[in-house]
Amino acid sequence: MTDIHIDEFYRDIGLILSRLYASFPQRCTMYVEDICGSDTPDEFGLHSDRFLGCFGAMVWLQDQGYILFDSTIRQEAIDQAVLTEKSFLTLSSQASIAPIEDIDAEALPASVAERAITNINLLRQALKSRSSAQVARIVFHIMEGSIPYR
Repeated sequence: MTDIHIDEFYRDIGLILSRLYASFPQRCTMYVEDICGSDTPDEFGLHSDRFLGCFGAMVWLQDQGYILFDSTIRQEAIDQAVLTEKSFLTLSSQASIAPIEDIDAEALPASVAERAITNINLLRQALKSRSSAQVARIVFHIMEGSIPYR
């Protein structure tokens, strides 16, 4: 049995990295509800565990050096967020795992074929497929690939 919160964590991480890559190098405000969906706080003003898990993923990404942001807006958003150099280079590099979809590299121009097998494109394919297993596989690969060798 899989831990659903870990599958949600991988999906959140994938969406956050993908959206920041799409706006790179501009800094942007990233709202939690844009990643995990809307939330209705309870009668005490507390958010759901799902919402807080997504916010926690944003903070964790900064703690681990994947993104930078200036501040949080309560638990609703992160302000002035951008990818770090480590994340940008990892996402832009060629993937060392097989793509989700079959790509006929010989039928494509060389420049297009090279971009088709980058980590960011594999991540986009996985998110589009809506397969938790594919998203987890690609996000894990991206995070593993960004760890400096000792």
